[in-house]
Amino acid sequence: MKPKKPIELDGRTGEGGGQLVRISVALAAVTSQPIRITHVRGNRSGGRGGGLKSQHVAGIKWLAEATGAEVEGLSVGSHTLEFRPSLTPPQALASLGHKKGKPITIDADSPAASTMLIFQAVLPYLLFAATNDGGETPTPIELEIKGGTNVSFSLSYEYLDQVLLPTLEARFANVRVERRLIQRSWSTGSTRMGSVWFRVHPLPLGQTLKLKDEGEEPKSSTPTTKAADGSSANIKQIDASILTPTALHAPLQDALARDLDTLFPDAKLRFNVVEESGHDARMYVLLVAHNTDEDGGGEAKASSRRWGRDYLYANKRKNKSPTTLSSEISRHVSKDLYKEVVMRRGAVDEHLQDQLVIFQALAEGQTSFPRGDEGPEGPPGGEEDDGVGGVNAALGDLGLKKRMRKDKTAEPFGDGSMHTKTARWVTSEILPGVKWFNKGSVCEGVGISFH
Repeated sequence: MKPKKPIELDGRTGEGGGQLVRISVALAAVTSQPIRITHVRGNRSGGRGGGLKSQHVAGIKWLAEATGAEVEGLSVGSHTLEFRPSLTPPQALASLGHKKGKPITIDADSPAASTMLIFQAVLPYLLFAATNDGGETPTPIELEIKGGTNVSFSLSYEYLDQVLLPTLEARFANVRVERRLIQRSWSTGSTRMGSVWFRVHPLPLGQTLKLKDEGEEPKSSTPTTKAADGSSANIKQIDASILTPTALHAPLQDALARDLDTLFPDAKLRFNVVEESGHDARMYVLLVAHNTDEDGGGEAKASSRRWGRDYLYANKRKNKSPTTLSSEISRHVSKDLYKEVVMRRGAVDEHLQDQLVIFQALAEGQTSFPRGDEGPEGPPGGEEDDGVGGVNAALGDLGLKKRMRKDKTAEPFGDGSMHTKTARWVTSEILPGVKWFNKGSVCEGVGISFH
């Protein structure tokens, strides 16, 4: 058989950073499609530096081993990467001894290497890595990743645990990922290696990734609450995670309670995580808004939706008192959440939207996770909004009444952030069967499965 020709990708396209590398290599690994990336992270040539970083090398190195790939340029700082896999996900895990229950360990070489970004690179592959071991239910895959858990310019463990994975589990059938933070590690202050444990439950052989049945999706939203401007926010609960020096815990809880009561007066506030960060330079807050009450048991509900906004404080603390500093942090993150949920009225937040693109492209059928445009106070035209920004049309009424206009995919496209636009472009380059419509608001995925 004649070898496949590598798909050429210019790493300066769109956002031109590490996301382009992660998505393209993940898709190449799942589909056994060779790729070649030039100008790797070409738009990061400033203070953050271009070329591969250690987190990219760690994730790609494992995927190369798993897929039996030939790789060129796999080193920190490399500006060109060629990745030519040869084994499908089920073949690969069997070859690595997974059938014997051998856990997987991925070691990054630095606490500055994000374990979360490494996990993002390997998760799509693991979801399809069921082995034919005689049972109907595939054997779960245990994975430990060592590196940084709270790293600048990457999602935190809290965001992955409270927003991304619960959304995947609530929206897609047969997606289940257990996780546990073993050791936290920051990229600021004195550094030490962190560790995160996962147990991924692969899709059964022959099954595709797809949305849960319509019967599991509510016909209408829960009773709305009124936000500060009178528009429908539909927020029943807000979870707050605080990772700061202990001196900020009490004043920050007070500030968040005050600010969120003003912006979301009918939402219940729950402090999910309050933890000593171990250094004055480590100040992080995550707010997660829910449209249903949740008991904190960790089980994803099909009826629940969540929006996250976080803030890693990067300004100089100077001589600010804990009260002043807490007020500043609270105002910043609370207003960001308000803008995301009330003013944009989207089905997902900015960061979640781009992280879901790869799963949309691999899935069977039509999926949609729109993020509305920020506009005037209240719903457009004075109409009552259901609080989830058109999510009924996005997830329940696709293609029934709206005209579907196919998007051109030669360059990053559609609505949303540049990260989201670039992610859509990458999927279209590597998966020619994927189709995007209406400025990226609807994706018709390729429905990959393995037997």
